[in-house]
Amino acid sequence: MTTHDQQDPQHTHNEHEDGAPDMDTGTTEPAGDANADAAIPELVIISGMSGAGRSTAAKCLEDLGWFVVDNLPPALIPTMVELGARSQGNVARIAVVVDVRGRQFFDNLRDSLADLDSKQVTRRIVFLESSDDALVRRFESVRRPHPLQGDGRIVDGIAAERDLLRELRGDADLVIDTSSLNVHELRAKMDAQFAGEEEPELRATVMSFGFKYGLPVDADLVVDMRFLPNPHWVPELRPFTGLNEEVANYVYNQPGAKEFLDRYTELLQLIAAGYRREGKRYVTIAVGCTGGKHRSVATAEKLAARLASEGVETVVVHRDMGRE
Repeated sequence: MTTHDQQDPQHTHNEHEDGAPDMDTGTTEPAGDANADAAIPELVIISGMSGAGRSTAAKCLEDLGWFVVDNLPPALIPTMVELGARSQGNVARIAVVVDVRGRQFFDNLRDSLADLDSKQVTRRIVFLESSDDALVRRFESVRRPHPLQGDGRIVDGIAAERDLLRELRGDADLVIDTSSLNVHELRAKMDAQFAGEEEPELRATVMSFGFKYGLPVDADLVVDMRFLPNPHWVPELRPFTGLNEEVANYVYNQPGAKEFLDRYTELLQLIAAGYRREGKRYVTIAVGCTGGKHRSVATAEKLAARLASEGVETVVVHRDMGRE
């Protein structure tokens, strides 16, 4: 069976994902002492919802020089890493695209991850997420069924896949929500995370948003700035955004605003230290207010500046600014 991994229908996307059947394969025993000092390749596992952009993410890594294997059975991932270690440095970075279509398939993936951890393989999981509405549009645009829908509807297949992938999503190092991204924007996000020659200790995305438009599904931490007065009700500030100096000054001259920023930055330092210890290299901090225009934007900018000054590579995204 072949499935399409699409972005929004108004954008052309011709890449495919070929499904692979469940396979009962044993793991290969490690080689002898001759390979004891072999360099273990860096590993990225790309997974997520069908239609959320797995093929695009994989193609981006391939363009960056990664050795990419599409739809490799999870039981064979440790074997692939071992073969890479025997390549005398020719295969230093491996990306594997996997999807979950059955419980046994997921069990194999979990066993493979445990095997990799026991061998101290540096591995990361990238999970591609998207809203139900966006996924339905993408499948309908190419007139193909969802791989798990069976005799039901597309939404039934999406629900089944979400259920199977829930645990894997929770273990992901990087979650990318592609609901509103086109192919080029997704590639830009992947480039930002993987193009650098040296990996930073921690990368942060600080995203402002409006609660009335919904929570960002890829947020690791959510900050609610609605405890501060809304500049929307100040006529001379209403037309501007939190990028405006007068708006930012208004927001941070309110009682508790500066104290909140100081204390939340201290909290993030504590959280960041824990993330580093656990090997988590990516964090998305969502900063919300009512409409995502004033308070959240000003706070996201200040918070990002604080993180950057402490050596955290930071990207700022204003999701809903200009949406009203």
